[in-house]
Amino acid sequence: MNLADYRRAARAWLQENAPTIPSAGDAPETGAIARAKEFMARLHDAGYSGITWPRQWGGQGLTQAEERAFAAEARSYALPTYVFSIGLGMTGPTLVDRGTDAQRERFLRPLLRGEEIWCQLFSEPGAGSDVASLQTRAERDGDHWIVNGQKVWTSVAHHADWGLLLARTDVNVPKHKGLTMFVVDMRHPGVTVRPLKDMSGRSSFNEVFFDNVPIPDEHRVGEVNDGWSVAVTTLLHERLSISAGVGMGGQKDDPTALEALRQVVDTEDPLVRDELVELHIRSRALALFNQRLAQETEAGIFPGARGSAAKLLLAELTMFRADLATRLVGPEAALGDHPLAYAISLAPAMSLGGGTNEIMRNIVGDRVLNLPPEPRVDKNVPFKELKVGTQG
Repeated sequence: MNLADYRRAARAWLQENAPTIPSAGDAPETGAIARAKEFMARLHDAGYSGITWPRQWGGQGLTQAEERAFAAEARSYALPTYVFSIGLGMTGPTLVDRGTDAQRERFLRPLLRGEEIWCQLFSEPGAGSDVASLQTRAERDGDHWIVNGQKVWTSVAHHADWGLLLARTDVNVPKHKGLTMFVVDMRHPGVTVRPLKDMSGRSSFNEVFFDNVPIPDEHRVGEVNDGWSVAVTTLLHERLSISAGVGMGGQKDDPTALEALRQVVDTEDPLVRDELVELHIRSRALALFNQRLAQETEAGIFPGARGSAAKLLLAELTMFRADLATRLVGPEAALGDHPLAYAISLAPAMSLGGGTNEIMRNIVGDRVLNLPPEPRVDKNVPFKELKVGTQG
């Protein structure tokens, strides 16, 4: 099928299926999640879930061109895919890259069909931007690992069946060298999930506690104490997926986009039109940059640290949109019942989730521009000798 026919087929399928499916977003109602799962199953069966993922693991084995074509058609719909965004954009691609065949066979197809929801368990109260300072421990016990600790800011954990967990397995080596990645059963006894409310009043992320939770060694992803390299893979996918809209539930749900603004401002005013043109230029530049990264990935050139540049650009664009909305519409745009209010309250989170803007600039400077890195006094110090969080 050529690309034009593929796009027409996708458009016809969306017209028939998507409008009747309400967006689940971060809604806690069981019915909304059930409807979202049913939609994902039909999406996969129609050939539009995991478009570029390998066929043997449940994907479609197609190219970035088909994925972009489907995304272009899907922008007109509020697809109920938010609760699957972590799995689709971050944990799933990590298992594709770094998992075992048994892990891919077990987890990827159910993920793509919406049968299982995933979360990512990295950040802790004392380890946010400096994730390698985490203190959640995994101790070997025969063919299992016993996990104790706490994670925080974990998106969709209250719906998740599985999580990708980064834990400390050796305190006698520097902090980056004593970490291991695991797949953890979020329904297992000893896992406690407590939703947290953001400033909009919604609960899309959580704090998670682990109390003597066993994980079989076959659920370890990568080698023991090599978890940081696996985490880097996850973070690269995270930043690319967020910048492309995958990790935030899709571009359609953003009411500060150009079309939404045009409906509430005076487009006859030339100064207003100038502002809208600037928004269009910035949005288009980011879209083209993401398209370039996608094309390079398809050609076998992994974007690496440039994914951090894309995520930084999106964070700055999101803040620009929110600022523009308040300047053009006025203070009432931030009121709770205004259609732009949620996007305005959510905008600052984009500069934090997936890594702060400051961290992104450090990564770009160090790994893309080859600038001198910041000094690190803890680089060769065993973790047990560091005073981080509650350690020491």
